[in-house]
This record gives sequence, structure tokens and C-alpha cells, in this order.
Amino acid sequence: MKFNNGNIVHGVTRFTDQDSYLFKEGTHFRLYDKLGSCPMTVDGKEGVSFAVWAPNAERVCVMGDFNGWNKGSHPLGVRWDSSGIWEGFIPGIGKGTAYKYYVESKENGYREDKKDPFAFYNEIPPKTASIVWDTEYPWKDSKWMEERHTRNSLQSPMSIYEVHLGSWRRVPEDSNRSLTYSELADQLVDYVKEMGYTHVELLPITEHPFYGSWGYQTVGYFSPTSRYGSPQDFMYLIDRLHQNNIGVILDWVPSHFPSDVHGLFKFDGTHLYEHADPKKGFHPDWKSYIFDHGRNEVKAFLISSALFWFDKYHIDGIRVDAVASMLYLDYSREAGQWIPNRFGGRENLESIEFLKILNSVVYKEFSDVQMIAEESTAWQGVSRPLYEGGLGFGMKWNMGWMHDTLVYFSKNPIYRKYHHSDLTFSFLYTFTENFVLSLSHDEVVHGKGSLLEKMPGDDWQKFANMRLLLGYMFAHPGKKLLFMGAELGQWAEWNHDQSLEWHLLQYAPHQGLHQWMKDLNHVYREEKALYAHDFEPRGLQWIDGSDWQQGVISFMRHNEKPEEKIVVVCNFTPQTRNGYRVGVPDEGHWKELVNSDSKSYGGSGQGNMGGKETEHIGAHGFAQSLSLTLPPLGVLFFKKT
Repeated sequence: MKFNNGNIVHGVTRFTDQDSYLFKEGTHFRLYDKLGSCPMTVDGKEGVSFAVWAPNAERVCVMGDFNGWNKGSHPLGVRWDSSGIWEGFIPGIGKGTAYKYYVESKENGYREDKKDPFAFYNEIPPKTASIVWDTEYPWKDSKWMEERHTRNSLQSPMSIYEVHLGSWRRVPEDSNRSLTYSELADQLVDYVKEMGYTHVELLPITEHPFYGSWGYQTVGYFSPTSRYGSPQDFMYLIDRLHQNNIGVILDWVPSHFPSDVHGLFKFDGTHLYEHADPKKGFHPDWKSYIFDHGRNEVKAFLISSALFWFDKYHIDGIRVDAVASMLYLDYSREAGQWIPNRFGGRENLESIEFLKILNSVVYKEFSDVQMIAEESTAWQGVSRPLYEGGLGFGMKWNMGWMHDTLVYFSKNPIYRKYHHSDLTFSFLYTFTENFVLSLSHDEVVHGKGSLLEKMPGDDWQKFANMRLLLGYMFAHPGKKLLFMGAELGQWAEWNHDQSLEWHLLQYAPHQGLHQWMKDLNHVYREEKALYAHDFEPRGLQWIDGSDWQQGVISFMRHNEKPEEKIVVVCNFTPQTRNGYRVGVPDEGHWKELVNSDSKSYGGSGQGNMGGKETEHIGAHGFAQSLSLTLPPLGVLFFKKT
């Protein structure tokens, strides 16, 4: 062993010449096994190896609680191969050691203390040091992992509960603290299972210095936030979710990162991870820095991060944040504030290529997971495979549906007939992408109010509208996502510093909405016609989408078996409609599966006594029809028995 000043061994590393070649080429996607800190034994001495990328550094040292945070006593050695990797082995320390890198740059006398970009664990903010840790965990989710290809299939039900872990439920008697991962493993798991959701989607849990960013200003791309516990505590939460047949999707942010000096920004004194020119490298909306997706090492870093969560944490999907900001060079920029691509266009060619590689690598390594894009423009083929010229995502959020639907529902029912196209337009393009219908956290923040508050009318009508909105959503083709709190009927918009308003469940209208969401989830999962062909035209058949005068639409959802079809009728006005005729394909008895106006949900109790017999009266191109009572602001599902 060759020590430097008796403190550090150079030339001892997990990073090989082959790793260096692949890293520089941008094709090393398991960097978390090679870089960062790792407890190991060398020549019988236990210690920790360190490796960090800082090609423009003059000197890199490890400082920590083991050396009194001395900036110069443990210098790393730089590899000979121009990879820019600094490495070394420090004996006598191990798991739990807090540390940072002290970086002296070749540029402008830059000197800064940096956290480890590949750290698995970090100090609880506002502290910023990394912690030597491992990812060992005795997983007990083998049954889920063996079967998850069916759970994540595009032909399977997907009802996603979007959650911000820090504010889902708090402990008021203990300084209003958030629940820990371990506590969530009991309370959240039981709740999601009871409510019937198939998946949870977690707002970014990657370590972030500013809690108010909700995780979207990430500094730790390989570490879950320590605010709620250790990495193994987070693994336990995922394990428990899987054992209860609940999938886990993580929100992930490869587009930008914050300017905190201890993070990725100017890591070695130069713009290493970000573009140097602010016209490409600084985001005007989020005041953050944009990754240079054209740099091979940055591509390898980010794709390694994505694979890490699938590999070490058994997650089932990633929702990629802010894809639109990655596709366009002029995103949120005025003329003269952006740089055209080499063809003179506005498309960000490097980021587009990065997204394609990201998706191809993830699906190659983990064929039973899903990659989901939050993309708000009309870019074609976001969820189409690469061989068809698409970006290769499995699904895409339907932001257009969200916007048009909320515009429609916000209108006084008197005026809705003049906005009927806002309700039906999404059906025209619903099969152009594999869409997730999302009513997410973005719709209940920044003064937008809660979903319930967006609904017009008195309190009764607000709740009826909410039930109608959710029923219409679950009948519409596409997978479903709902942000926490909507199922409670929260009056206040979401506040990340407070718990959801669980006390509201003592009141009947909120109990009714809550029960409606539970029953809707269970019916959705039981009826294949509501999900099996979400992304195929054969899964939908209009009965009548043009009755704008009465504010009614009716359609069918199909499965292979004709007897499994579901007829959906929605009345978007507060007027009960008696004797409303709806044509159906089969004669006989049609059972009323669900009725959002049931008194058990807080409705007025209008309906069809559990079902109706067809009459030999032609309607909507069918030889027989049903004469229905349409409840006010209500949605009905029927199934032939």
C-alpha cells in the first residue's frame, strides 16, 4: 500500500481502464458501482475508496468528520487516462462517515467544498455533507418482481395516487413533523391499499436542499432524502408497497439542477454538468442550471441515476419531469435569448437524443417497468417506440385533457353547452399517444385553489361536480393519476408545510366523495373494458357525443368479450333528465354498476333502481335502447347482465 502522508492510498479504486473508456464514450450506465464512496478492504485494512469526476481541478481532497474537516490532509490522485477521475483509499473509516470533497480548480482560483454527486446518503438539510453508505437490503418482494410485468402492462389498470411524502400526513403532537419512511410503510401502504389505487407516484425523493422545491431542485441523484430516514428505510417503504401489490413510480428531474454551491453547479470550477452559455444553460423559470445532455459524461451520469433506482430500489417506473423544457431550445425564452441548433431550428437535438438513449437503455435493462413523460406540447410520438421515430417513452401525461377538462368544469352549467368541445376534443386525439390522465399537484398550487374549489355552484353542486369529474376521468381512455387530497375534498389548496385535511372526513359530503373514489377504483380494476384497450381505438365507441344542448355525453368502453362492455352516461347539468334515451348494442337487462348521485356518496339519490331493461326502440344506430333517469351532475356506468 502506498500512502500519501500516511493518510491515503493512491491507485486503489473500483474504476478500471474499461470503465474510463465507457465513461468518456458516454455508454457507462452503472457508474454508481464505480464512483462515489465505497467501504472496502485493501491488504487487510478496512477503509473507504473515493472516486469523483473533476477534470478541471488542480487538486481534490477528502474532508470529513474523520479528519476534523481538514481541507488538505487527504488529497486524491488523478488518473493518468484523461478521464478526469480523482481517486484514493482512506483506511480506518467506514459506513456512516460524513465527508465532502474540497476542490481547487485550475480556473480563476476557484475553491469550494462539494458534496459527492454519487453519494447514497446525505446529512439532513440544511447540513450538506455526504455520508458513506451502502445499498444492502433483504428484499421480500420477489412475488411482486416476478409478476410486475403484468402490473405495469399497458393493458392493465393503472390508477396512480400522487404523493408528497412530507405533507401527506403529519404528526401535530410532535412539532408537526413529517412521517418517516418507516411510519409511511404502515400508514400510507394501508391507506393506498384500502382505497384501491394500483400505484403511487412520489414527488421527487432525490435529495434536495430546499424543502419548498418539493424535490424538483435536486442535488443528490443517487440518494433519497434523509429527511424521512435512511436509504434502507426508504427501501422498506417500497418493499411494503410491493408486498401489498402497489407499484412505485418516482418523479425524476434530468432537465435542471439548483445553483447551491455544494451541489453540481461549477463542480470543478467550470461548467462541468451544465452548459456554459446561459442561453442554453440557465433556466429562466426555475432559476436553475440546465444539464449539458450533449456531453458524454453527463449522459452517463443521468442514465446511471435512472438505472440506479430500478436496480437498487426496485422501483416500477419513472415520471420524467419537464420534458417539454428539454425538447425546445426556446422554451420560456424570448427572441434573442436562445441559440438555434445547427440546422437553425428550435429543437434541442442533444436533449432529444439523450431522451431516446435513456428510454432505450431503461427498457433494455428493465423490460417490465414504465417510463412516463410529463410533456405539455404537441410534440409527436413522445410515447411511440424509437423504430417509429418516437422518443421511446411508454406513456405521456395528457396535459391538454387536464386543461380543457378543468376549463369546462369551472364553467357555470348554464354556459357549459357553449364549451362542449372542451369536453369532447380529447377523444379526437386520445389514441395518438399512450396517455395518462393527470390531475396532479400542479393544479392545486400557486393560487389555483383546490379541485373542489374550482367547481361551480353551491357546496352540494361542488361535491356533485367533483364526483362527476372523477367518474368521467375513470371512464375516459387513458391511465389515471390523482394528487393526494382530492379524494378528501380539500377546500384549501395544497400546502407542503401542512398535513392533508384529514379532519374533513368527519363530515358527510367529504365521506361521500372519499367513498366514491374508493368504489370507483375498485370498479375500474374489476372491469377490463375500462382499461384493457386504453390506447387502441377498439377500446372506445361513441353512443352520442353531440348532445351539447342538454349537456350529456354517452359512450362505450370495450374489451375482447362483448359481454364485458361498459356503457357510460354523463350529465353535466344540475337538471335531472327523466326518460333520456340511450341506444345500446344488446337487448336485455343492463345493470347500473355505479351512480355518482347515490345517497351513499352524498348525492340526491336519483337513478335507475339498479338497472334497466332495454326497449325495442331504436336510438343512436342501435335497434334497442334504455330509457334512463340521468341524475343531476351525475355519471352512470352500465353493464349487460
